[in-house]
Amino acid sequence: MGSAYGNGAAGYNSNPHGFAAPPPAYQTPSSANPDDPVEKIRAYATKVEDMVEIYSQPLKPHLPAIGRFLIVVTFIEDAIRILTQWSDQNWYLQKHRYFPWGISHIFLLLNIVTMLGASGAIITKRYSEIAVGSLLGVIILQGFGYGLIFDINFFLRNLSVVGGLLMVFSDSMVTRRTFFAGLPNLSDNDRKKYFQLIGRVLLIFLFIGVTLQGEWNFTRLAFSLVGLTACVMVAVGFKAKWSAAFLVILLSFFNVLVNNWWAVHDKHPQRDFLKYDFFQTLSIVGGLLLLVNMGAGGISVDAKKKF
Repeated sequence: MGSAYGNGAAGYNSNPHGFAAPPPAYQTPSSANPDDPVEKIRAYATKVEDMVEIYSQPLKPHLPAIGRFLIVVTFIEDAIRILTQWSDQNWYLQKHRYFPWGISHIFLLLNIVTMLGASGAIITKRYSEIAVGSLLGVIILQGFGYGLIFDINFFLRNLSVVGGLLMVFSDSMVTRRTFFAGLPNLSDNDRKKYFQLIGRVLLIFLFIGVTLQGEWNFTRLAFSLVGLTACVMVAVGFKAKWSAAFLVILLSFFNVLVNNWWAVHDKHPQRDFLKYDFFQTLSIVGGLLLLVNMGAGGISVDAKKKF
């Protein structure tokens, strides 16, 4: 996008008469010390961010569509799982959650219809606000229905999924006064900034949940430290696009190596858990891709540095 303006301005002479233009009054010589380690890190981060911006240009027009699809892929997979395991799901709800016969059927059918319908709406960018609200309702309903609302792993992972949904919401915000009747003093731009802030903060909870599981070793310690640093950068909005892109790569590798459900036998009970974790991680990656596309928003360190 910026390169188009650069190419268009390359042949334009802003001073056709040849007079030497005085430097703008607001430009002052930089007093930063190039040998300062902080300045070196900042310069290196800027170079990396510029490289990411350049090499991601061919993919950038497609990032919103890819991000939206990945965010809802866990709901699509869950709906398919319920359909293909209908008898097992009903048996579990009736025997372990004490759902009456018929109520369990309605519960499962409501989940399927809502997840598929809302996911389709988000992918096609139609009624995104209603679709996001519906999927948030599904997360809460399943948490209570399956008795997972107080499970720490379920809680942290779904906080990140909620963060991805809020990124969808902020990406699709339009002027709809009826949705915010109780907030008359906030402009649409202000609302979008707050939803972006909440969304990007919630996105990092998946990584926190990952670091709390399993046995510790040097490789995992290094992975956790690097990842948590990127998470903090995403949360405060410092080099948010670069750090979000880094987390996309890191989580993608982690997802393929650790949640490789396709390598587990069909009858093994661990397969469904790995599959669930795999698609939930894809949803977080989708939210991070939307963050790469949109940026951190108005409430961030990146936004403050522009002024």
